[in-house]
Amino acid sequence: MTDLPALLATASEATDRASTIIRSRQPGDLTAKGDRDMASEVDYAVEQALRSFLADATPEIGFLGEEEGRTAGKSDELLWVLDPVDGTVNFVHGMPLVAVSLGLVAGDRSILGVIEMPFLGKHYAAADGLGATCNGQPIHRSTCASLSDSLIAIGDYAVGTSAPERNQVRLALTALLAANVQRIRMLGTAATDLAWVAEGNLDASVMFTNKPWDTSAGVLIAREAGVQVLDVDGSQHTFNSTGTVAVATPLAAELMDLIQQAQSATVPH
Repeated sequence: MTDLPALLATASEATDRASTIIRSRQPGDLTAKGDRDMASEVDYAVEQALRSFLADATPEIGFLGEEEGRTAGKSDELLWVLDPVDGTVNFVHGMPLVAVSLGLVAGDRSILGVIEMPFLGKHYAAADGLGATCNGQPIHRSTCASLSDSLIAIGDYAVGTSAPERNQVRLALTALLAANVQRIRMLGTAATDLAWVAEGNLDASVMFTNKPWDTSAGVLIAREAGVQVLDVDGSQHTFNSTGTVAVATPLAAELMDLIQQAQSATVPH
């Protein structure tokens, strides 16, 4: 039987170590990962430090990091999933919206998550069935009941190969949201989007992507705070989903309708 409280303590220690590294170093040299996408020296330093720490602390659990890929554990049942610096572009530009995202996945389902925001002093944590907290205090989703009163975050626009085509649906949704919600935000860090929906600072977050290192921790934290987390087709979100929609329950039907409209408007005819 998986001891979630013990693993949550281990994950929290890992993200605390990551936070110390991020606060104490400059980004350093940048490694290009594609068109307008990069990793900093700190991304690699954090991932290497946490990969080593977790391999010692939990050798039975595998590890998937954004920068250096996957290593197997002694068992195939569980997998740590890490984004060492979620919001690298923000970090490079000196913006404080940066997060460490560490999730634990069983099969295709997140069962534990920790998100640390080094420059904001925020530590979000949750485990399956145990609720969600920020700095040790319980958190819950927004009670916003009207889309016109909602504050909604959207994921970054695409860069790289076929970005113009991939951005059509993003731009279509932006236009629909602009006409229907109170305000839109683009924060540049998926982990922060999900944590803030969990805390009720945002009423929803929409991403037309699902990179596991970005979302595995935040999805579980949001769910434990009472948030609906769905794929962009309306099905329940999993490790293998296409996109990531986290939304306060009263807004779910209206928001999913706008997402469907955006998708329908951009389907080739």
